[in-house]
Amino acid sequence: MSTTEPTVPLAQLDKPTAGLARSASVLSIGNLASRVLGLVREILITRYFGATGQVSAFRVASQVPSLLYDFLVGGMLSAALVPVLSEYAQVRKRDEFAQLAGMLISLLTIILILLVLALELTAPAIAWLMAGGFRTSNPELLPLTVTLMRLMAPAVWLFSMAGLLTAMLYAWHRFTFPAVATTIYNLGIVIAVPLLAPRLGIMSLAIGILSGSLAQLLLMGWDLQRAGLALRLAPLAINWRHPALIKILRLYAPIAAGLVVSTFQIGLDRRLASGTGDQSIAWMSTATTLQQMPLGLISVAIGLAALPRLSQYFVTQQEDAYRQTLGRGLRMVLLFMAPAAVGLWLLGEPVIRLLFQHGKFTPTDTFHVVPALNVYVIGMLFAALDFPLNFAFYARNNTLLPALVGVVSVAVYVGVALALVQTSGYLGLVWADSAKQASHALIMIGLLQWRIGRLGARVRWGLLQICCASVAMAGVLYLLNYLIGLIFMDSRLLDLLRLGVAGGGGLLVYVVLLYWVGLDEVNRFGALAKGRKWLRR
Repeated sequence: MSTTEPTVPLAQLDKPTAGLARSASVLSIGNLASRVLGLVREILITRYFGATGQVSAFRVASQVPSLLYDFLVGGMLSAALVPVLSEYAQVRKRDEFAQLAGMLISLLTIILILLVLALELTAPAIAWLMAGGFRTSNPELLPLTVTLMRLMAPAVWLFSMAGLLTAMLYAWHRFTFPAVATTIYNLGIVIAVPLLAPRLGIMSLAIGILSGSLAQLLLMGWDLQRAGLALRLAPLAINWRHPALIKILRLYAPIAAGLVVSTFQIGLDRRLASGTGDQSIAWMSTATTLQQMPLGLISVAIGLAALPRLSQYFVTQQEDAYRQTLGRGLRMVLLFMAPAAVGLWLLGEPVIRLLFQHGKFTPTDTFHVVPALNVYVIGMLFAALDFPLNFAFYARNNTLLPALVGVVSVAVYVGVALALVQTSGYLGLVWADSAKQASHALIMIGLLQWRIGRLGARVRWGLLQICCASVAMAGVLYLLNYLIGLIFMDSRLLDLLRLGVAGGGGLLVYVVLLYWVGLDEVNRFGALAKGRKWLRR
């Protein structure tokens, strides 16, 4: 993105098809780099520290800055910040946008400074609430969790400010630097671990988080400067009656309430998991890494790319364009997520061995991570559709219904978790998480049809075609995987053959079937691969 790039009003953007695909592609490319580097980060963590109790303590401690960021900015970003800021992201409103942005930065800075100080003081109590189970499984891990939590407390300010700047850039349809920012964040840990782990041990991870989040914030600020936005910071002159500020707070209020419930669920999950063994959280986190990769790369990227357009179509009452953009987004999400789910389900074990079973990560760890991944994949498919469904409601300035659904889904999680944790251990908590994702997505689908009607037979038919092709892919992949196992002995080569031959063969069948039945998105990508412009309706 050049410094002379023109900034246009959202109302003048191109048609949903090309515009959504272009924006999603930018985010996906950035997310791909981020996810690859994030995978390298996780490989380094398992290589240097394995799936030990120390890693579990780090996961709990690092969860706190993440939860606070989600509560203050992350949940507000897509639900309130981007929709409201998008209304001001027009050339004729540049001065108003700068004034609003300055107020938001000033207000958030004051809140965050107080919050970081509070976190430093209350770290022992928070650690006990979230990881009290360590007292019985490994008492030494609780004070380690407190130390790590205090060291990483400033990351709350860094994460949140970077998130606010990201929302501003999204509103101006500047996706490149936000997409790259997470890559820079992961780079902090990737560099810190090999350099510092031999001397500082697990503390090197905390230093990597701080350095990566600082670099992320500086990058976002630089891109805002490149966009020519002169921010007016005035901590003592915040206009509490500014209509945009009031609207953001009004939209965020239901989300904040829902996030309180969600934070309770995450805290309960960590507390219960810490009582099932000191390695349980580490095993669950490794499995989560693999299922989160396609979610961030595909579902979040497409949802975020669609959000500014959906917001503008709702404001200008272009309901047909709104439904067309949402329907295309859902089909694109399932098109890519379905083969990812099939691959992780049937090839999860060789993937885990190849990626993580090095250094201090043992075959026993692989044995415990594989079943967790299989269960997480079920919830992953529901979560993939849930992102664009949530954004569809946020674009209509409706944050209450998604928040209420979130409360219901947390209740589902609590019921399943308490019923299974005693008999199934950490796997019971994984099943509870998938049940939460499924209940949330299914309820959101019903509410979407109630509020905006059906998306059309074309969308439903496309989703059915994708599901049928996924079943065929699973059958071919399973057969090839079985045949390869009969011919070759267990080895790294066998794992590579399973991924390359079985995975590649199944994916080829999936693509050919969808191309044969004429799925619109596959035809468009085929045209793009041939060097032609995408077809338009």
